[in-house]
Amino acid sequence: MSSDPTQSNTHPETCGGCNSCDPNAVSTQRLGVKLDGCDYVVALAGNPNTGKTTVFNTLTGLKQHTGNWPGKTVARAEGAFACRGKRYKLVDLPGTYSLLSASVDEEVARDFVLFGKPDCTVVVTDATALQRNLNLAYQVMEITPKTVVCVNLMDEAKRKGITVDIPALEALLGVPVVATAARRNQGIDKLVLAVAGVVDGSLKCNPKLPPTPAKLQKTVDEIVPMVKRMVPGIPSPRWVAYRLIEGDHRIRQALLSGELASLYPVHLPVAGVVNQPAQSSGQSEVAHV
Repeated sequence: MSSDPTQSNTHPETCGGCNSCDPNAVSTQRLGVKLDGCDYVVALAGNPNTGKTTVFNTLTGLKQHTGNWPGKTVARAEGAFACRGKRYKLVDLPGTYSLLSASVDEEVARDFVLFGKPDCTVVVTDATALQRNLNLAYQVMEITPKTVVCVNLMDEAKRKGITVDIPALEALLGVPVVATAARRNQGIDKLVLAVAGVVDGSLKCNPKLPPTPAKLQKTVDEIVPMVKRMVPGIPSPRWVAYRLIEGDHRIRQALLSGELASLYPVHLPVAGVVNQPAQSSGQSEVAHV
């Protein structure tokens, strides 16, 4: 078997991953724009020029199907693929260097990852410029642990004599990492398997995030408990604290209005009872932030 981490498995199209074949093999069906009846939603994020669009087209079989995001002039592309009986809607987010909402593109990408609550977010990175690209990956992991990092352009890295230690990077990040060369259709099936594993819980994500900067530690320590009281189920209280410190109006309003709380309702032990945090006490707490 080839040791190339981007090499796709060969597998009969009609098999679907039977026990008599390689258990890691997968047959991915490109569904184009057939979005009806999808079981899961997957977001595709990445810096510009990482080959993100090629990953999207390779997964869906499209040449980009674009429209606009509601109320925005930013292009929106959606497609679908199927694997082992499950259908995945793939949403291609605008190419951005961060999720700090400093531009319309960043705002659209950030809002979809946070408020759209995709079942998995794939961050496409450039194997030849990982240090620069991982900034976005860490920001996505701050919002959601359900993240897969796709190290694309491995063929270009090989041409330039650059080696990427995928297992070491996976251990460093704490989320699945997959090497691909999308324009050669290499590693795409492995990427699909990683997404499926994150969605169904068979692959555990435990993001290893950078420590809070020392100069922000005290402020963050004060804000995080307040965020947890207002939104008990939120997986990213530290990220919300960062955004409040930065003066992010959108996040502040979502917290005050209860919009964030509505995304992460807390189910009490009594069957069918859902506890929504009271908004009145929270408003006074964040008024000074």
